[in-house]
Amino acid sequence: MDTLTKLIATIEARKTADPESSWTAKLLAKGPEKCAEKFGEEAVEAIIEAVKDDKAALTTEAADVVYHLLVMLAARDVDFTDVLVELDRRTVQSGIDEKANR
Repeated sequence: MDTLTKLIATIEARKTADPESSWTAKLLAKGPEKCAEKFGEEAVEAIIEAVKDDKAALTTEAADVVYHLLVMLAARDVDFTDVLVELDRRTVQSGIDEKANR
């Protein structure tokens, strides 16, 4: 099982866990809006590190962004597999064509 698959499974398991037992359970218990807010905060931190060209800090923040994206998706019951299907759908055409077709 790869890291992403394990992380998704852990997040799913935390949806029913005691919020006092894990950060993920606590975040999910606060609701989708808080999960989205936290994702946004982490995305901004990643942007800051990218602009500063701090590769180590950007790596850390990117991991936070991926984790919080997955938590946000779980909070809204969006299966990550559906995200992958959408990405696959988009690879059959150029990004410019895909944006024009929206």
